[in-house]
Amino acid sequence: MDANISLINRSDKNFFFIFITFFLLIDIAVGQDISYILYPHLYDSLPMQSSPCIVLDTIQTILVVTKNKQYGIVPVTLENGKPLIYSYKIGTSMGKDKQFEVDVGDFPSLAKNGLHNEEELAIKKMITGIPIDVINCTAKPNGYSYAGFLAEDEDIIAVLIGDNRLVSKMKLTHAQLAKPLFHIWNLILKETELGNWARFYDNIKQIHYNDNILNFNASGSKGWQQSIFFDEIQGRYNIHIDRELTPTEFQFLKRHYPNLSKEEFNKMVYKLTTLDFSEMLPYYIMRYGFYEGHTDYRCDPIAIAFIFGLKNIEEINTAFEGNLFNYISKHYKSL
Repeated sequence: MDANISLINRSDKNFFFIFITFFLLIDIAVGQDISYILYPHLYDSLPMQSSPCIVLDTIQTILVVTKNKQYGIVPVTLENGKPLIYSYKIGTSMGKDKQFEVDVGDFPSLAKNGLHNEEELAIKKMITGIPIDVINCTAKPNGYSYAGFLAEDEDIIAVLIGDNRLVSKMKLTHAQLAKPLFHIWNLILKETELGNWARFYDNIKQIHYNDNILNFNASGSKGWQQSIFFDEIQGRYNIHIDRELTPTEFQFLKRHYPNLSKEEFNKMVYKLTTLDFSEMLPYYIMRYGFYEGHTDYRCDPIAIAFIFGLKNIEEINTAFEGNLFNYISKHYKSL
């Protein structure tokens, strides 16, 4: 969970921003002041800090490990920023864009409560003014993309309803699940800002997140993907996150799923511990509650919750009544 840390007790917080790369953490346990400098400064030993961590009430940070085994504390705050645009005609703008935007016009319950109302979804004829039939057509494999945004046997409403049920069962919201993906994307934006980004990127190798160590790699492409909702959301990065099961987690799954074949068990573990996605996904999740259907770029809500430590394996197994394999594998057949 995020740790709120009070850093500097000043009436004029503008003073702090003169020194934006410097902050003070208070080690309550030993009563000592520990000073850290934000990335791109690097440390040779692991800083004594939680990750993610909030500093000065607003600055969200994560702890990363570079290819040279050094550590950095990277600011990755969610915010609405300058536009994110990929264009040959007007050039590229690498901004955070609308990270808090929710489609309140189409999904008022999502905007109000963080979850969809299924009755609202069931009668939907359009999203962002685009007919559902058109979205279903462009979102299938070999439509707007080779991999597709929906599996061949899925439709957009069934997928929105199905994933909303997964999120609800875990007692989470779509915004909570979008947040760690935005942290990963904002890390890439920070690396771009610092001039560290290359098409075949290898600078940061791991990310500490809620006591889990995540493996990270990403690459860019020459072109970019347009959105099935005909909005401004675009994608051109291939982002990979995974983490290994701990021995305790592995034994838990073995104990609770003894009837799965070896292939089924390995499939469940892979889907639970691996994410491959583009920067479109956090915007899609926040704005529409859309994680993509069962395609190569799907960000399963269960996997997000597990990998980023929002829920542990026991909580997830309980939420899905000991039937995790089916919930993480089944397609949302067209309604």
